[in-house]
Amino acid sequence: MATDKLGLNLKRDVGIIGAVSFIAGTMMGSGIFISPQYVLSTIGSPGASLIIWAACGLLAMLGGLCYAELGTVIPESGGEYIYMMRTAGRVVAFMFVFSFIIVMRPASATGIALSFAEYAVAPFFPSCSPPLLLVKCVAAGAIVVLAMVNCLSSRLATIIQVVSMVVKVLALTVIILGGVVMLFEKGTGNFENAFEGTNMHVRSFGIAFYQGLWSYDGWNTLNYLTEELKHPEVNLPRAVIIAISLVTGLYLLVNVSYLTVLTPKELISSNAVAVTWGNKVFGSWGWIMSLAAALSAFGSLNGTFFSGGRVCFVAAREGHMPDILSMAHVHRLTPSPALIFTTVVSLLVLIPGDFQSIVNFFSFTAWFFYAITLAGLIYLKIKKPELPRPYKVPIILPILVLIAAVFLVLAPIIDDPQIEYLYVTLFIFSGVLIYIPFIHYKLCPSLLTKLTIFLQLFLQVAPAEKNL
Repeated sequence: MATDKLGLNLKRDVGIIGAVSFIAGTMMGSGIFISPQYVLSTIGSPGASLIIWAACGLLAMLGGLCYAELGTVIPESGGEYIYMMRTAGRVVAFMFVFSFIIVMRPASATGIALSFAEYAVAPFFPSCSPPLLLVKCVAAGAIVVLAMVNCLSSRLATIIQVVSMVVKVLALTVIILGGVVMLFEKGTGNFENAFEGTNMHVRSFGIAFYQGLWSYDGWNTLNYLTEELKHPEVNLPRAVIIAISLVTGLYLLVNVSYLTVLTPKELISSNAVAVTWGNKVFGSWGWIMSLAAALSAFGSLNGTFFSGGRVCFVAAREGHMPDILSMAHVHRLTPSPALIFTTVVSLLVLIPGDFQSIVNFFSFTAWFFYAITLAGLIYLKIKKPELPRPYKVPIILPILVLIAAVFLVLAPIIDDPQIEYLYVTLFIFSGVLIYIPFIHYKLCPSLLTKLTIFLQLFLQVAPAEKNL
């Protein structure tokens, strides 16, 4: 039969350099070029905004270290999905993968693609905003191109990630050095009374964290592709420490540079702070920052596709998605059906895409599931201490990150409850209504089996085994 096991395995192509590049490259996307003005406008003062950026980096580091232990205790690809499967159960895992595949990952990819498109076309429209249709067409083109790359070769996708990371580190370094020069010329006037006007409302801190953490999103990228990582017991925690430390340091210095060159009012009123900064520092050469921001978003989008396709792939392998999505190309050994499916959903989400709403609702949903995942780690530490742990963290770390995750989920709705968050919560739990008939009772039409065989032959794919 066409669906017989062929014993295919995904290749372990990702070494320590690729691992650091996937984390740092995915994190350093469009966020640092867009989010600073939203963080500042929400929290109200330059000093408090810098504390938010540092706290976001610390939270990402602690979360990454906790996930490193999970990745070595449960050495399977799939990230939160596979961890919830092994701790919280199949229903909760399905709720996550349903939200992740239908909303979270496509929304993330769409937000990054829109940022890439806006920066890519900005130099051609210096005196006005680019047409929305053009922006969305360019974004769609970027999504399709990177989907094709990831379907053709995991190694090529890794190379793109490494190259784009080098480019974006150079771009951020230019911003930092430009800020140092301007600091000597202009002094520290913009930092006087740095905490004046700080907004102390709980919701303001929550939304500011959402905007900052959007820029750090990707700290858990490696956990989605553990089975393709060389020596994960060593490279996973090492890559987390190197990458997140690098990104946090760069982000803090870049924000200092922004606040040195631009007044808080100028920064808040800017639609694209990196471009505004570039116009003030480089004058007519300010378009360079637009190009750098576009390349940065392109690399982040590549990492998002690489990791997101793996979650869909693993969910299908566990029986939570159609069988065709659990298959890999017989020659290229890439999960091409899962990548194609993720691409189609992303293109659909792109049609009504709104960047600001994407960030808030994505963050709310993500930290809801991060909390469940961290609770699973605490459960494993207490109830199953005999499991082999090539790498482990003190139990206080997942407890602290769990408390932070609960705060981030509740903060936006404590002071000013909004009906949209209720809709998001209902959508998350609606996964149960899908799970009971179609997964538990397997109410699946026979047509799906015929479609699976047809697609398997057409796409030249076969079932893949776990690469442990």
